[in-house]
Amino acid sequence: QVQLVESGGGLVQAGGSLRLSCAASGGTFGNYAMGWFRQAPGKEREFVAAISWSGGITAYADSVKGRFTISRDNAKNTSYLQMMSLKPEDTAVYYCAADKNKRFIPARSTPLYDYWGQGTQVTVSS
Repeated sequence: QVQLVESGGGLVQAGGSLRLSCAASGGTFGNYAMGWFRQAPGKEREFVAAISWSGGITAYADSVKGRFTISRDNAKNTSYLQMMSLKPEDTAVYYCAADKNKRFIPARSTPLYDYWGQGTQVTVSS
């Protein structure tokens, strides 16, 4: 069983930056694709970014492309989401997730992920 723990959330002004971390334990981190999702109040959980198990392929939602960067450090069993030029509409609880299937292209759909963290709140003030 894989456990995922997010950290790095907080309150930031519009235009600012944050880096989220997702520490994994209980499995072979290098075998999992990693994804980041977010959920704002009253809205469904949505895809933000994903990185393949090899780290060679990334995918982003159009709303964050060019502002957010996903990465992974397999030696540290950690995935990161660097968020820049933050906007008030980026306010949400951010979740990391792990996909145990070695897909060539990382998945964007929540049902395709097997393990989830508890989430970390990101609030962007205007």
